[in-house]
Amino acid sequence: MLDNGRAVIVGGSLAGLRTAQSLRREGHEGPITIISDEPHWPPYDRPPLSKQVLVGSLAPERVRLRVPDEVDAEVCTGVRAVGLDLAARTVLLEHSERVPYDGLVVATGASPRRIPATEALAGVHVLRTIDDSLALRAELEHAAQVVVVGAGFIGCEVASSCRALGLDVTIVDALPFPLTPLGARAGEIVRALHEANGVRLRLGTGVVGFDGDDRVRGVRLADGTTVGADVVVVGIGVVPATRWLDGSGLTLDDGVACDEACLARGGGDRVVAVGDVARWDHPRYGTSRIEHWTNAGEQAAHAAKALVHGREAAGPFAPVPYFWSDQFGRKLQFVGTCGADDEFAIVEGSVDDGRWVAAYGRDGVTVAALCVGWPARLAPWHQLVTEAAAFPPSVP
Repeated sequence: MLDNGRAVIVGGSLAGLRTAQSLRREGHEGPITIISDEPHWPPYDRPPLSKQVLVGSLAPERVRLRVPDEVDAEVCTGVRAVGLDLAARTVLLEHSERVPYDGLVVATGASPRRIPATEALAGVHVLRTIDDSLALRAELEHAAQVVVVGAGFIGCEVASSCRALGLDVTIVDALPFPLTPLGARAGEIVRALHEANGVRLRLGTGVVGFDGDDRVRGVRLADGTTVGADVVVVGIGVVPATRWLDGSGLTLDDGVACDEACLARGGGDRVVAVGDVARWDHPRYGTSRIEHWTNAGEQAAHAAKALVHGREAAGPFAPVPYFWSDQFGRKLQFVGTCGADDEFAIVEGSVDDGRWVAAYGRDGVTVAALCVGWPARLAPWHQLVTEAAAFPPSVP
């Protein structure tokens, strides 16, 4: 346990900040050091980056998170952690500096996947940081045609934002429908929503190359066609930022492997992981790594308790996953988890009216719910999923 020694948090985004706050709430009175490879502090909120910041309706300074005075942390920005010595309890920084810890929080998040050989091609963007968002926004001011590679949440949100700016938008994805975590039926409804708002979707075909010498001019697809592009946005997922932990002794498995309490395996009860980088043993869903805003805050609170008071006091971290997305003026809210073979039923409202709820069932149990354009209905459906209510469910 931490015992009021030095807590070191590697990662200065939402998960890192929330862990610092939670450490203080759990009674930790010792020093806290936050190490962040980004230059920004206070940290910023990520959800607006693909929406309000990208279209210019929200100024960058408005997305800063508030840092309460009681956090009272030493913050080192623009500094990269490059190694971890578990035996000596030190974090190795670039330029050979070492920072000792009594308790360590790994909150380094994830890095966006990139398409190989595009680093030097102007006009090809990823969207993860506020600097990414501002650079993309600057290019969109002079663009006409945008190709979004990837029909996941970031890709669909960027497509929605670009259409709001009046741009010609095409989404390309090798999968047959968008938003695959929602399943095929919901994915087809989302596809229709995008098409109704002027987005072209080229699904079931991948990207094989790009036209243009120094700057992108088009995207070549596996079906032999080419889509013209002034700007390309790549949204094909992320990779947990764990390279700095290679060889450290922590167990790495598509993230930092943790037990039910979020204590890192191999860390001797003095290391926790939180946010996008953490993979833990969820008592209900098995090994899990969740890349969503809500989970980052909830996991930070739980991991802080485990670090201050120990595994038994913290107990298992067992949230029901929740995330949301805003597209074309509609809020999509999803709770639970679903699989390809789950039953799907629209149980409230109407797709045509743009306000509806769908329930997902597996083995007679309600395992997930999707609320579209109807935030007021989320809470009762969240409760049904949490309770593992029978499927088909009675409308709450």
